[in-house]
Amino acid sequence: MTAGERVLAAAHATVGARFRAQGRDPALGLDRVGVVAVALAGAGAGAGLRLPRDYARRSGVLPPGAVPAGMAACDGDAPGDILLCRLSAAQLHLAVRSRAGFIHADAQARRVVERPGPPPWPVEAAWRWTPEGE
Repeated sequence: MTAGERVLAAAHATVGARFRAQGRDPALGLDRVGVVAVALAGAGAGAGLRLPRDYARRSGVLPPGAVPAGMAACDGDAPGDILLCRLSAAQLHLAVRSRAGFIHADAQARRVVERPGPPPWPVEAAWRWTPEGE
C-alpha cells in the first residue's frame, strides 16, 4: 500500500465522525485540521506531525509551520493528497482527495463526509505525504 493509499484509508475511517471545532479525536469529533491530522497519523506520519491546535477560524492565512515535515507540494489529483481550499477571502479549508471526490469535516452536515467530484471551492495548494524510502 502506498503512502497516499494509507492516508486515504485513514481518512475514510473518519467518515461519519461528528464535527467539532478544533476536534482532534474521532470519538469526540473532528474539524478540518483534525481530519488531516488523523489521516496522516493513521498512515504513519504521526511521529513528526505538528499541526496547529489553536488557530483563528477566519484568518485566511496559513499559519507558519502548518505544513508538516514530509509533505511535498503536488497537483492534488492523487487519492490521499491533502487539499487547501479557499472558502472565502478570510477562510481556508482542508480536505483529503479520495478516489471519487474528497473527504472533509462539514460544519453544516455536522459530520465528516465524503463528497463526490471536485471540491466546490478553489484549491490553493496541495501536498502529498512522502515518507523517506517510498
